[in-house]
Amino acid sequence: MSPDLPPVDPSVTAALVAALSPRLRKRLDAGVAKLADRPVVRDGDIVRIGVDDSTDVELHAPGGTVTDVDAIRCGCLLAPGCVHRAAAASAAPVAEPSAAAGPEKADDPATAGEAAPEPPGTVDTERATPEQCAAARALHTAAAAVLEAGTDGSGAVLQAELLRAAHTARLAGLPRAAATAVSVVTALRRARSADPAYRLADHVCALRDALSAAHRLPHARGPELTGLRGTARQPYQPDGSLRLYGLFTEPVLTATGHAGAVTWTADAEGRLYQVPDVAPGGAGRAVGAADRTVRVGDTALTHRQLSRAGLAVSGATVSPTGRLGAGAGVRAVRASGAGWRADPLERLWAVPAAEQVAGALDGGHGLLFLDVTLVGTVREASGDCLLADCGGVFLRLAAAHDHPALPHRENLRLLAAARGSRLRIVARLDPAPHPRALLLATEHPTLPGTRVDLGLDRLQHADLPAVPASPAPPAAVPAPDEAPVHVLNRRVRQAASGGRLVLSFPGDTDADVRRLGRHGLATAGDLLRELHAAAAERSRDVFGRLLPADPDRFARAWLAAARYTDAVDRALCAAAWGS
Repeated sequence: MSPDLPPVDPSVTAALVAALSPRLRKRLDAGVAKLADRPVVRDGDIVRIGVDDSTDVELHAPGGTVTDVDAIRCGCLLAPGCVHRAAAASAAPVAEPSAAAGPEKADDPATAGEAAPEPPGTVDTERATPEQCAAARALHTAAAAVLEAGTDGSGAVLQAELLRAAHTARLAGLPRAAATAVSVVTALRRARSADPAYRLADHVCALRDALSAAHRLPHARGPELTGLRGTARQPYQPDGSLRLYGLFTEPVLTATGHAGAVTWTADAEGRLYQVPDVAPGGAGRAVGAADRTVRVGDTALTHRQLSRAGLAVSGATVSPTGRLGAGAGVRAVRASGAGWRADPLERLWAVPAAEQVAGALDGGHGLLFLDVTLVGTVREASGDCLLADCGGVFLRLAAAHDHPALPHRENLRLLAAARGSRLRIVARLDPAPHPRALLLATEHPTLPGTRVDLGLDRLQHADLPAVPASPAPPAAVPAPDEAPVHVLNRRVRQAASGGRLVLSFPGDTDADVRRLGRHGLATAGDLLRELHAAAAERSRDVFGRLLPADPDRFARAWLAAARYTDAVDRALCAAAWGS
């Protein structure tokens, strides 16, 4: 997946792949790989990929997004029935429904498809329409095929089927289901392109949500159905006048080809509001967005300035998740800011950590406002984490983003040398069986009253304490107990990555089932046994020939195991923080 290409609507990719002959479909993945290494040139709304010295593929993206099949053109002799057009669409990021929205309605792609509050008068007997049930079945079939094949086997053709299901779901009034399907495709493309930002846990979560939505939709009623349907765009509601205080700014760089920045603010009561500037773009836009003027009223403040100043807003409009609108009726002027250790921001850090974690796990914004003492580092498979003492709880602080254009990882490495420093930080909860969070902003290690946005500001060695204090040695930090449920969780991840085949071979399943049973996790043992049985099941016809495996049974078994491990992990996370 190339971030240099404009986002392409799912229906365009699905239509181009469907139009290919069976022979060309077999060549599609090779075509995608070839285009990934070819030069890309942008000329206004037109992006050109040099297929060879004499042939280009053009993507016409007025408004930044390719929304029509005819907007992808190729100059080869086989066009328009060539593989190049479909390969270009498959190599580009997937466009979100919000990509074409104006500033007032556009949302961060990460929140697309969120459920809105249930409208008055919704009755519990309301059920999904026949069109929505059909869309759910199509989504389940496409997602089950991806699970059956695993990431390595889910090439452009299976991805296109999932994008077709996403488009069908969107037309049927199921934006949340459509968003989950797009998330799966995005994760698959990251995995297959060896993108360093790929995380298997994110892929498992996206696949679980897609299968879960498809499974529940035909049976859901009332509030559950409303939540499963979701909303295409979050509605903005009038919120009168607001007096806001800047907290920090974080860069945004998504796999769907969107980039920018979001500045977090708070009012005098501690309610959080976001000022976003997210649009189609790459790492350059994420790095430069902090110095762009915020799109609220007539203020000339940049995001970087707002994060340390204040804002007085009249005629404000706010989404359910706290995003400030930028409509014509909104007025805003610069106001004085406040320090993290002064009113009214001080109250954010006064909330106990366990209470903040409980709110994040219950669907909150996920931000944690903590006072910590830096202890050192701890090694994980994805890299070193910063270890901190948070009121007796040893907290792992990881980089919020690994893209080399953003300074998260380097800043984390430098802070590890400031052992003993006591700092006030802002982090985002990363649910795990042990306390873990993604570090977003911190007080400066040596300049009191100064904040550091770790995704934008670069620390230097001169910013560190000259002689670090001597905290408790890292060796004294207790290692977190690994819950036996990891035995089942590992199989869930293996299946998502390697497909059904990796679980179909005989193994020592009984020993794992007995181990889970000894720890009171009999349900986990039953789920593990069924997952292996569904993976290994193969029937034969009357001539003794193997019949195709049942992808539905395997998908149901995997979904049950994935939902169970997610629920247990959330409970373990809450317990680790003392919630």
